[in-house]
Amino acid sequence: MQHAPLAERMRPHALSEYIGQSHLVGEDGIITRFLAHGNVPSMIFWGPPGVGKTTLAELIAKELKRPFHVLSAVSAGVKEVREVIGTGGGLFPPLLFIDEIHRFSKSQQDALLGAVERGKITLIGATTENPSFEVIAALLSRCQVYHLENHSADDLLKMIERAMEQDIVLKTKSITIQDKEALLLLSGGDARRLLNLFEMAVLQDGGQAVTITNEAIKKVAKEQVARYDKNGEQHYDIVSAFIKSMRGSDPNAALYYLARMVVAGEDPLFIARRMLILAAEDIGLADTNALVVANACFQAVNVIGYPEARIILSEAVVYLATAPKSNSAYKAINQAIKRVNETGDLEVPLSLRNAPTSLMKEMGYGKDYKYAHDFPGNFIDQEFMPGPVKKDVFYEPGENEKERTIRERLVKWWKGKYK
Repeated sequence: MQHAPLAERMRPHALSEYIGQSHLVGEDGIITRFLAHGNVPSMIFWGPPGVGKTTLAELIAKELKRPFHVLSAVSAGVKEVREVIGTGGGLFPPLLFIDEIHRFSKSQQDALLGAVERGKITLIGATTENPSFEVIAALLSRCQVYHLENHSADDLLKMIERAMEQDIVLKTKSITIQDKEALLLLSGGDARRLLNLFEMAVLQDGGQAVTITNEAIKKVAKEQVARYDKNGEQHYDIVSAFIKSMRGSDPNAALYYLARMVVAGEDPLFIARRMLILAAEDIGLADTNALVVANACFQAVNVIGYPEARIILSEAVVYLATAPKSNSAYKAINQAIKRVNETGDLEVPLSLRNAPTSLMKEMGYGKDYKYAHDFPGNFIDQEFMPGPVKKDVFYEPGENEKERTIRERLVKWWKGKYK
């Protein structure tokens, strides 16, 4: 164990050693109360990295003395899930922990439903994503969702103190913590990152007497980021290049960066979500089918998952990259929001107000409103904007075939605003 990272060496072996998440495992925490009765429901732990989701699941299994199975949604499929389910049943079902459960496709999540409902297994899922978006409703309804929070500064300092007192490597050193600000700031509430930064700062000079300073922590953090970027750039730089290639109408470059992400094991739903945004922001009204294609891609990927998801992603990428581009709707809503912030809550014109009561009608609500379908061409020239902004134009059609047609209609209808 002395060669394992400090975060692994300091993993708690009992619930009494677990630091943080007092709303769950404190004296009156909900999980504490469940354990007092010798049972827990199926649960989903939702929270950022390094807050103790996996550790808490392990400690619950140890506390209940139940068989404990661990699967990662990145590498496991329906076959592995069914194998674990096959071991279940009886009065005390095994606990199945699925890390990154948000990466399971719909069919993979469906495979869990019956076993959870019949009590053949007790499921504990862990996710960094909002489970309302990433976990199917049927499975979500069968699980309790608990949010794990970033560790507080007090929690993090307790972890450091315990590591210096108990760790087989650190307790042989004479460690002085001169500064703690950088350590707390750069860990970002992530216990794993905190302990690994601390260990690297302690071990970097090889001496027995070590002083921890802000500069030492910053230096270590910078080196750690540099090493990570060699293999971890796909999540930031690659997706940036991916989006810019589609925006720039280069399907070959877009496919290349898609391939980089697929090979690296990037979450296909993450990729599909980015494509949904691009379809609305960069293609918009130039090709209104783009958003339909991107949404169909997202839904299909959610159902299928890898490896076949790569084909659906590829098809959508080529469509979006080769579609005409327009950001007119994106610019229009930004302009409208800016104007609302400048002008505040302007009064809606009386003619447009709802008039469900006789009093409101007497006050003029809805008076003089003209129903467009009663007029030739289903259009009537009337004012819809509040007075102070009635001359404002937020939407300017883009220079593409579809929006040129839209401009022609707007010029015909609103001669004073469009030319």
